[in-house]
Amino acid sequence: MPLTLATVGEENIIKKVGGRPEVKKHLENLGFVAGGQITVISTLGGNVIVNVKEARVAISKEMAQKIMV
Repeated sequence: MPLTLATVGEENIIKKVGGRPEVKKHLENLGFVAGGQITVISTLGGNVIVNVKEARVAISKEMAQKIMV
């Protein structure tokens, strides 16, 4: 399922990161890599704040839909 459907506070494992190569590279640089742990902190208007690799990152709804958990 895409990250946008993940439950707040629940730990998930990233299965796949999709999108164009430059988008994929950008997300990987932020720490969104397959096999990594990710926890949704909150959602606001579709945008998502997550904990990934000991860092808190805010991403847009469009970016979150490219991350499968």
